[in-house]
Amino acid sequence: MDPRLAAYRAVLFDLDGVLTDTAGVHSRCWKRMFDDYLRERAARLGEKFVEFDITEDYLRYVDGKPRYDGVRSFLASRHIDLPDGDPSDPPGTDTICALGNRKNALLTEVLAREGVETYPGSLRLLDELAAAGVHMAVVSSSKNTPGVLAAAGISDRFEAVVDGSVAARQGLRGKPAPDTFLYAAERLGVPREEAVVVEDALSGVAAGRNGEFGMVVGVARDGNDEALKAAGADLVVTGLGELAGEKTSRCE
Repeated sequence: MDPRLAAYRAVLFDLDGVLTDTAGVHSRCWKRMFDDYLRERAARLGEKFVEFDITEDYLRYVDGKPRYDGVRSFLASRHIDLPDGDPSDPPGTDTICALGNRKNALLTEVLAREGVETYPGSLRLLDELAAAGVHMAVVSSSKNTPGVLAAAGISDRFEAVVDGSVAARQGLRGKPAPDTFLYAAERLGVPREEAVVVEDALSGVAAGRNGEFGMVVGVARDGNDEALKAAGADLVVTGLGELAGEKTSRCE
């Protein structure tokens, strides 16, 4: 295990893009949902259709945020104002919740069809942390977290899971607010200064920095090293195999 982790008692992991290779699935589902909506809106209003850009729009407005916050943030960037609606809204296009639920329906379809893969380097690090007696938790904005963990076969690796459903029940603000990470550290019984946050999203890295955790690690699978550093990462790696003492590549 990387000696830079040796001083800490707990590691708090984001899920998608950090442990499991599902960030790309999320971004594709976001793009399909938004493009369908933007295309329909442009035709209805006689406007030019400008597609959702995975590189810019996803990373800046959506990645790492709770689902409805991501919808709201992106629409605001396009000066589009929709009512919030209700989380029970069926998948559609007339409210923020309906759009978010449409994205979730697409994600469920893709995961059922394609399954879930865990990064080998991430598994090696989990093994090393467990052997060293380090406490571990998953902190994700996604309400699909339990299903993804189960599909990946790693549910039993973590003492606590704080996902979108837990955040809603506990009234925790989403990333970049530090609430979910702070709650996970509390569940583990570890002070924030003795815990490490591991994130691939700019909003997640900012949450770790805002929470004043002992260390914030950014995972730059998209080549966004400098952006992660600017958001507050103390250390940036291209994959968690690096923290398991092995060199890795962005596609690991």
